[in-house]
Amino acid sequence: MHEKKFLKTLQNMSLKKIFRRSIRILLPLALGFGLLWYLYKDQDFADMMAVIRKGVRYDIILLSLIFGMLANLVRGYRWGLLIDSLGERVKRANVVLSVYGNYAINMALPRVGEIWRCSVVSKYSRISFSKLLGTMLVDRVMDTIVVAILTLSLFIFNISFFKQYFSANPAVLEGIYSMFTSVWMYVGLVAVGIVIWLLLTRWGHISVVQKGKGVILNVWEGIKSLWKMKHKVRFFFQTILIWGGYFCYFYLTFYAFDFTRDLGPRIGLIAFAMSSLGVAVPVQGGIGVWHFMVISTLICFGVKESDASSFALIVYTIQTMWVVLLGLFGIFALPIINKENPTDALSAEHLMESTTEDQDETK
Repeated sequence: MHEKKFLKTLQNMSLKKIFRRSIRILLPLALGFGLLWYLYKDQDFADMMAVIRKGVRYDIILLSLIFGMLANLVRGYRWGLLIDSLGERVKRANVVLSVYGNYAINMALPRVGEIWRCSVVSKYSRISFSKLLGTMLVDRVMDTIVVAILTLSLFIFNISFFKQYFSANPAVLEGIYSMFTSVWMYVGLVAVGIVIWLLLTRWGHISVVQKGKGVILNVWEGIKSLWKMKHKVRFFFQTILIWGGYFCYFYLTFYAFDFTRDLGPRIGLIAFAMSSLGVAVPVQGGIGVWHFMVISTLICFGVKESDASSFALIVYTIQTMWVVLLGLFGIFALPIINKENPTDALSAEHLMESTTEDQDETK
């Protein structure tokens, strides 16, 4: 009798975990595809097919892919600098390949790629996962700062564009306004503050809380790696290279279409900044959101809606396929180059399973 109850409890726990993970994957994917359907449901597909067949220089788009690959190569080396500052040594091939794999996994599981990246490098390099997580947070914070500076600068010097953009897309401005005026947002912040206070003052003796503090301290140690770093100038130079590479990755595609070829780098930079904001949304690969940001921006600069939609569809599809191919190469190359440690050579499937468990623990 007790055995049956135990098995039933295990089954329920398993079903809950499967349901929770399914929602985490399917909900953002449904939102992304829903937005994609909304954007393309009224498009003239005959015009779009004409562009796809005869209106694109695919050689230029293929050339742009090199810049995306190089930008993520530099990102791997930059992350290696952060890890070195912890007093640890890591193979550069491991960090570069893990960065490639990171982006491919995010195409299926939003934000899981970052956890997987830390998990796989921790496994092969025997470095604390939580410390690596701290360095990865620094990596992401730098991205946020760059996008914020870029967007703010463009906003200051292109106010007329943003006025036109929000006038054409009032739902975006309304969404931002409602988020900051929502009572529930502030209630949530207060609740989080109270829980943190209780954890620090009343519940600090509980073993789970103590373990959590240990993880947070390791993460903080990773975050402090930026201040400890010996090669700060190299770090910031690599940051410029990364984002310069991303810009070329996007902007070069303008020259593949007659209707975007003459828009110029200023408009290219605005469209790039808007697309970067789209990718920041926790949806698989920014699907739907990226298309919306790029299409709406190009329309503001006089590009016909069907042409803008064709541009977004073609560029996103080809570049996404490239990201996935590079990522799969990184995922399957990692066990091969680490064969000298056979006990550490996990299969891609096993790594994905352990990564998801790590994410559950961090949440």
